Amino acid sequence: MQQACSYKPHMRVGDQSYPAYELKNLIGYLKLYFSHELVEQLYTDIGIGEAELMLSQHVYVWQVDYAMSYIRNLTQDAEVAAKAASAYKVNDLEPLLPHLAQFKTLGECLQFAVSHPELVGSFSDTLLRNNDGCLHVRWLNTNRVDIERYSCQFQHSVCSLLAFAKELTGEAISVSHLALAEPYREAKFLTAQSGTEIVFDAEFFEWSIEHRYLALPITFEFVAEQGERCIDNSRSYIAELLAILRQQAPALPNMEEMAGLQNISARTLRRRLAAANTSYQKLVDQVRCQMAIDLILTSDYSIDEISDLMGFGDVSHFRQSFKHWIGHPPGHFHRLNRPLTN
Repeated sequence: MQQACSYKPHMRVGDQSYPAYELKNLIGYLKLYFSHELVEQLYTDIGIGEAELMLSQHVYVWQVDYAMSYIRNLTQDAEVAAKAASAYKVNDLEPLLPHLAQFKTLGECLQFAVSHPELVGSFSDTLLRNNDGCLHVRWLNTNRVDIERYSCQFQHSVCSLLAFAKELTGEAISVSHLALAEPYREAKFLTAQSGTEIVFDAEFFEWSIEHRYLALPITFEFVAEQGERCIDNSRSYIAELLAILRQQAPALPNMEEMAGLQNISARTLRRRLAAANTSYQKLVDQVRCQMAIDLILTSDYSIDEISDLMGFGDVSHFRQSFKHWIGHPPGHFHRLNRPLTN
């Protein structure tokens, strides 16, 4: 965690697995404040029953994403995800407890969380930086999620981490910096939970925590782990497609060519991806964007050279594409995110 700069292309999408405790947390909040009929409607919409969910350790990313948007639309409360996450207890993390029980400090637990998106889940790629005695965690919206939805995901992540940190260490944990890339609004709950004033209209969604908190010892008393209960949802068609795209980059196949590699029609491919709440173009953009970010942050190549490496015939086309993907031109993105020194 002490390296100056580390890019984590960990975003999970569509039918990739996501920890079921996230969905259980959101539905638990829904049960507290809304009718049984609305809870049942959500179960129907995402194609899972309550009994099945209780036996599951993993669900699909799109199901969690849908549930968060569903609750946000019902409440019209921009802080609802933060409120739901703040109800978390460490024992809700049943499949992670054997891992967490091995660690001695909060920093080790956080390192595990950011290094294992397949176990912990991740809605976003992140950039980790260490500077001025703090760890800075910057979210990169490489999937071009709309701001309201992305903000909910970010707030849920931050407040769940703070809730777990407090229980793991027995100490009230505050962040030193919390920035939202959205216009100003009231954020009384998030301000109270984070212990800091919120910065609005920021370049990125970002939170920071002082290293002294990461050094805190784990005092939570773990008990013997219960037997594993799992419905296997780990098989992911999208993960398979992403692996093929990354292997073939930068010469990525078009949708018809990918369908041919899968021995299906383009129409079938489109239908399968739509069922997982994504599209082929989104997957292609994700792979190209992550490749470009990695080259910008970890290599000494110029923007022109990166454009050539990625197969763009015209650097202006690359600049336009990158701005479309991430919201900033590549040169500006590099200046905002270049590694900082301690």
